[in-house]
Amino acid sequence: ATTWFFVLDAPRIAQDIFSRAMPPRWEYINDLWEPLWDTFNIATIGTGIAILFGVPMAFLTANNTTPSRYIIRPICMVFIVSSRSINSLIWALLTVAILGPGVLAGVVAISLRSIGFFAKLLYEAIEEIDSTPVEAIKATGASKLQIMVYAVWPQVKAVFVGVAVFRWDVNIRNSTVLGLVGAGGIGLQLSSSLNTLAWPQVSLIILVIFLAVVFSEGLSAKVRSHIMKK
Repeated sequence: ATTWFFVLDAPRIAQDIFSRAMPPRWEYINDLWEPLWDTFNIATIGTGIAILFGVPMAFLTANNTTPSRYIIRPICMVFIVSSRSINSLIWALLTVAILGPGVLAGVVAISLRSIGFFAKLLYEAIEEIDSTPVEAIKATGASKLQIMVYAVWPQVKAVFVGVAVFRWDVNIRNSTVLGLVGAGGIGLQLSSSLNTLAWPQVSLIILVIFLAVVFSEGLSAKVRSHIMKK
């Protein structure tokens, strides 16, 4: 149930916190570079692992490339749905409980969340390819691997790059909060500052997170724009 006393008192509390948080504690910035670097590493390595597992999973799942529609494809579909249905923070809670707190738990959480997202979008793109080049290369007696490399992959390459860059951008945002549950990164500093009511540090950390997200958004938008022009 909603405690209306706190709701009615919220404007005063918000004003009090804002007054305590300003100005930000600028000298604390030197303590944030390493956690910020950890955050980018969590997102980048997690995205890389997702690509490593997501690409073959997409080919195993797509109706026109899977070696088994009744065994392998359903198994892959179960993992894809499971990966996408569980939020990154929940994955982080599980990985922290299993692996302990730190960057490794964050990387694994990000990768587990991203594999399903990546595989789903890629296998849908594979299923929508033009079959004419596939049939032409198949008629030459090419192997299944050669068909995938020379007929399927060129048609989905742009989708692959676009999805990879977009997912990296999303993972930057997700990685900034994983530290709240102990999975490393700048979120760990945010959690520590919140627990000690160090509001000037909190405002600085929020500002740094905002700038990091703006940077990743701008970079990913530029890369996607470059891809679209090709």
